Amino acid sequence: MAMTHITVWANNHCSKSRGAEALLQERGLTYERIPYLQQPPSRDELKRVLRLLGTDDPAVLVRTTEPQYAELSLAGADREAVLDALAAHPVLLQRPVVIYGDRAVVARPPEKVLELLDGH
Repeated sequence: MAMTHITVWANNHCSKSRGAEALLQERGLTYERIPYLQQPPSRDELKRVLRLLGTDDPAVLVRTTEPQYAELSLAGADREAVLDALAAHPVLLQRPVVIYGDRAVVARPPEKVLELLDGH
């Protein structure tokens, strides 16, 4: 049976990212690590991941505690404005995002990655 590709949008300074990666490593799984601050996802990639998350609402990917959230007035913003902001300001992205096959999770807490893996 072929292994399904796993991708992790990670941040070195985030304990949740490190925790999710540790869970994958403990299971002996290999994955592609994308340092999303240096390699931000495109708008199309964000929309693809939203579909994998089972939603059309980009708010699930937004860190509302980041200063840019308030600076960009995203609280009442429409879907397109939020997607534009996420693509332009990757610091706004929730982390880590773990993509496995045709599903994804925002692994907060990191144990959510196990639900994703067990669901396959």
